[in-house]
Amino acid sequence: EKLHISEPSNAYDFGQMINAVKANKDKAACADLLTKTDPKQLPVLLSNKLEGEIFLIFIQSLEYYVVGKDPGLVYQHLFYLSKAERFKVVLALLSKNEKEHVQQLFDLLAENRNHQFSSGDLKSLRKVYEL
Repeated sequence: EKLHISEPSNAYDFGQMINAVKANKDKAACADLLTKTDPKQLPVLLSNKLEGEIFLIFIQSLEYYVVGKDPGLVYQHLFYLSKAERFKVVLALLSKNEKEHVQQLFDLLAENRNHQFSSGDLKSLRKVYEL
């Protein structure tokens, strides 16, 4: 059954959708959710709920479904994700394999770069992600 994804209006709604995405490991639905979510709202919507599994689903969803279509949106999501509570903790706990996924997404972002962010912006963001 396909998950119904709508624009989240608050942290509770967002959390419910994230839990459904996580339970189903549904990266297409997660990409849909991230496409409908204003990147600037990500830290607020995530509140203190960011954890490794959802971080990785975000990264893979952006990598598989969004970066080729809208690299600017991916950059924005990565930028605001780094402002979320617990970001540094989650980053510190990533395995080598998980870090490689993040690296891959940044590499794709560099290949698909558009006018919405510069290579300098991307370089700065890579540092934030400790790549």
